Amino acid sequence: MKIDSTSGATILEPGYDQTPPKSWRSWLIGNPLSTADAPNQTIGKLIGLAVFASDALSSTAYASQEILIILAYAGSQALGFVFPISLAIVTLMAIVSISYEQTIHAYPGGGGAYIVARDNLGELPAQTAGAALLTDYILTVAVSISSGVAQIVSAFPRLFPYRVEIAVGMVLFIMLVNLRGVKESGMAFAIPTYFFVATMFITVGVGFFRYFTGTLGSVINPPELETAGMVATAVTPFLLLHAFSSGTAALTGIEAISNGITAFKEPRSKNAGITLVWMSGILASLFLGISFLIGPIHAVPSEQETVISQLARTVFGGQGALYLALIGGTAVILIMAANTAFADFPRLSALHAGDGFLPRQMTFKGSRLVFSRGIVTLAAISSLLIIVFQASVTRLIPLYAIGVFLSFTLSQAGMAKRWWKSGHLKPGEEVVEPGSVITYDKNWLLKLVINGFGALCTAMVMVVFAITKFKDGAWIIIILVPVLVTIFFRIHHHYKHVADKLSLQHYHSVSIKRHRVIVLIAGVHRGSLAALTYARMLSDDVTSLHVSTDPLESKKVREKWEMYGEGTRLVMLESPYRLLIEPVMNYIEQLLNKRMPNEIITVVVPQFVPKHWWENFLHSQTAMMLRMAFMFKPGLVIIEVPYQI
Repeated sequence: MKIDSTSGATILEPGYDQTPPKSWRSWLIGNPLSTADAPNQTIGKLIGLAVFASDALSSTAYASQEILIILAYAGSQALGFVFPISLAIVTLMAIVSISYEQTIHAYPGGGGAYIVARDNLGELPAQTAGAALLTDYILTVAVSISSGVAQIVSAFPRLFPYRVEIAVGMVLFIMLVNLRGVKESGMAFAIPTYFFVATMFITVGVGFFRYFTGTLGSVINPPELETAGMVATAVTPFLLLHAFSSGTAALTGIEAISNGITAFKEPRSKNAGITLVWMSGILASLFLGISFLIGPIHAVPSEQETVISQLARTVFGGQGALYLALIGGTAVILIMAANTAFADFPRLSALHAGDGFLPRQMTFKGSRLVFSRGIVTLAAISSLLIIVFQASVTRLIPLYAIGVFLSFTLSQAGMAKRWWKSGHLKPGEEVVEPGSVITYDKNWLLKLVINGFGALCTAMVMVVFAITKFKDGAWIIIILVPVLVTIFFRIHHHYKHVADKLSLQHYHSVSIKRHRVIVLIAGVHRGSLAALTYARMLSDDVTSLHVSTDPLESKKVREKWEMYGEGTRLVMLESPYRLLIEPVMNYIEQLLNKRMPNEIITVVVPQFVPKHWWENFLHSQTAMMLRMAFMFKPGLVIIEVPYQI
């Protein structure tokens, strides 16, 4: 027991260390973890690569194909531009990776583009970056799962009609694994990640060996080029930019590690930075290798068979064990790519909620020390997208990368502003900001140039993407992000309003001079008499209220009240149209209008509680409806008195 020395108030702190009882949740997602276990739930570099890099690595399975799809509009003569476009994309990838490596060390608390923009550019850019990233994570789940299912149906065409059901089932599976905790989900996905990387490097390596030895050949029985809706065109700068913007899907996921630094073991920044370098190197190597090899084999973009499938059966000479290993590994990594979003979306939404721009519930951790509400929310929205777009990667891709490039741009612009602020400090001087501490950096000008150039490049890509993909669906994101930002600020305004109303500044306690209690009586029985007894303990000014819809029933109420009402006055409200809520509300409204200063009115609502939950459906739940109706009336207190049956 503690005693406040200034006010004399007694503060009790009883201990509670009882282990929560086991339930179906324990079987599904594991036993609850104590808050003290949080440091033990962090992950190292090898597991971190599986958790946060699967999104970026998985893009190697479809980025080259997306370039190919656009170039196909100009015919076979345009397909030779796949590799040069891929080189340009890898150059941009290097710039972005260097920028985020700096972000990781500057902001070891995580948060990525959102925190960087908030501390350096202001709330509007921060919420814009957050909205873009949250949207991108939702699309990451939809695109990666759909792409993984596309790999499966390439190997097993009979499953094509069931691709939507399979995709939604995969989303729910990933959700359940993530609800078990970051450490467990990372360990579960580590082996498939490295299996994919190994099989992909084997495929690319064998492909290059056969190419240089002249034994590679072309795709046997390639799928038909889907020309429906295609309008033949020449190779133009617009077409090349369009293909470039489609291929930049390979960059999605690079920011994930900067958002989830807190999941790494100490030293967090160092481990996260090394993981980012590993991820970028693997991604660039595989992406360039695949983009180069699909040219000589004359791969064809198709919804029926992916480019990876065509490459694998050409390299391995059929659909043997190595082919199935690659397709299986690719399908798994594409499905696991959603795990990156499940790792980052809840963290980012919790940061937004902590700042008051999303519902506060998003900051609460579940029994396994993860943001459960964010995980479930992500699964629900992404499943809806998969159903609406019928698990089509081509239809989802135009919605995909514009959001992440917007966040890239804001993040790098924010980092450039940070280095500018650092350069204007004196050695030894520091500025403490919410997300980090800024000190003088002798290399501030070089870092400013790197981030500034990166921001310019990603901004240009974002504009190109918005223009070239506008009619394909990018307009949805262009409209959606401002709408989300508006919603964020409305939520923030609500929380500020609530905080202002609850503030104790200039607070003075108000004495209650009169307490009037109204007891609602549907009938005279043990439950209503228990409520009456409780009401008489609150005040001597008690009125019982009954709505009369049936004269015969009302007569019985009157007779019983004279026997059991203990002299309490009873008001009988006639309701010829058999309304229940409206007459009560009208009567209470009249009392509120006549209420004197420092007078409070309490409405006591009897409610009987059945033994089994399902028995509630056999009753009208009038008490609940009355409570909801009274809730928004100022100067009114509602008390429910339960009576267990």
